[in-house]
Amino acid sequence: MTQRVNLVVLLLCLALMCPVVTGIFMDKLASKKLCADDDCVYTISLARAEEDYNAPDCRFINIKKGQLIYVYSKLVKEDDSGEFWAGSVYGEQYEDHMGTVGYFPSSLVSEQHVYQEANKTVPTT
Repeated sequence: MTQRVNLVVLLLCLALMCPVVTGIFMDKLASKKLCADDDCVYTISLARAEEDYNAPDCRFINIKKGQLIYVYSKLVKEDDSGEFWAGSVYGEQYEDHMGTVGYFPSSLVSEQHVYQEANKTVPTT
């Protein structure tokens, strides 16, 4: 009896240590991106949102018209895809979103200031 209890406890512990991971597969937006450095951590430019944008999934960020966005990378456009940039929102009104990095359509923003050229082509992961 004690051996059975020990075996059940052991199996339960193993099951808890190896949870099953499930999720939704999302298509890659692009295979390459343009950055200012190899790690895509330096700011390329500062952009201003010309329209509101509601993020369709967790890869994207919500932006509001007039909001400033730090741009870190620009995806290289591929067949049948839109042109997206990666950045984070900026401004006191949007403190709850500051530091959140995600993609947004480049067609909805205008670059206000270019800090450095995005001349490094980096593969997306």
